[in-house]
Amino acid sequence: MTDPVFFAPSRRYTAGEVANLTGASLLDSAQAEIAIEALAPASEGGNGALVFVDGKRNFALMPSLRAAAVLCPADFASKAPSGIAVLTHPRPQQAFAMVGRLLFPQAATPGPLTGETGISAHAFIDPSAHVEDGAIVEAGAVIGPGVSVGSGTVVAPHAVVGRSCQIGRDGFIGPGASIQYALVGNRVIIHGGARIGQDGFGFVGGAKGPERVPQIGRVIIQDDVEIGSNSTVDRGAMSDTIIGQGTKIDNLVQIAHNVRIGRNCIIAGLSGISGSVVVGDNVTMGGGVGLADHLTIGPGAKLAARSGFMNNVPAGEVWGGYPAQPMAEAMREIAMLRKMARTRKQGDGNG
Repeated sequence: MTDPVFFAPSRRYTAGEVANLTGASLLDSAQAEIAIEALAPASEGGNGALVFVDGKRNFALMPSLRAAAVLCPADFASKAPSGIAVLTHPRPQQAFAMVGRLLFPQAATPGPLTGETGISAHAFIDPSAHVEDGAIVEAGAVIGPGVSVGSGTVVAPHAVVGRSCQIGRDGFIGPGASIQYALVGNRVIIHGGARIGQDGFGFVGGAKGPERVPQIGRVIIQDDVEIGSNSTVDRGAMSDTIIGQGTKIDNLVQIAHNVRIGRNCIIAGLSGISGSVVVGDNVTMGGGVGLADHLTIGPGAKLAARSGFMNNVPAGEVWGGYPAQPMAEAMREIAMLRKMARTRKQGDGNG
């Protein structure tokens, strides 16, 4: 639930304002002044709450809604209870998220944990570092020699930014995160505990066992990237590890050396990407995906959760399974196995 101790609404919005801001259609103009001051799931709702309903599985929620207003597809509208402002939109969840960012801006972008402004007296900043006016460096943070931190960026407590790293503007480096050998763009969010730029896992067999191969590349993180808590991005061996603009990476994701990830990708938690993989633009990976090294994932591909990939994936295709293959083939194999199991069970029963 929304707790005003942690997240207080910026102000009240009316149903009419929500319609204007999101491009939704308000079915009854007489309800334009209904006040919205909270967000809630459709299964809970509440006084002053905006909810959304989308997808056939959730259609049954419509008649029992308790809320000030609902965002829903046009063909759901007739099932809404009277008294609720009905706002129809082809993408209700997207419109709901937009309202959420306006209503709770402090939840949309991480801010200082301590409430400090400027540079804390308890932070360590090397004299050769350049921290622009408007940046916030909180207590316990460490900024190394030659580092640049842009205006509007927050470096949270106990974050470490290593020598010569460049951090853009309006970003966030979370508590306990570490950044080395990296160039980071604008509006990048790196959550607490993430590790950026450590050695890639590079070893070669030697007379006495594995010997380290020096990792002399960088990490390049482009604008508007988000990297989840406790995720890791290894620096390149000789070329760079690159995370493309607008890509969003969940918690506990491993990205190995020399990986190149395109723009606007979604990578869910517990995924692991081995060295020198190339991922195209607009790729979606479900949780727990594993990619063998040197693969190419084509633009727009969708990789099902918990799948293991040993082959390249063509652009736009949906793959899944272990080992992964085109989803239609994987489903046919599962259906065949189930049919074989049923046949065997019936045969055993007749024995």
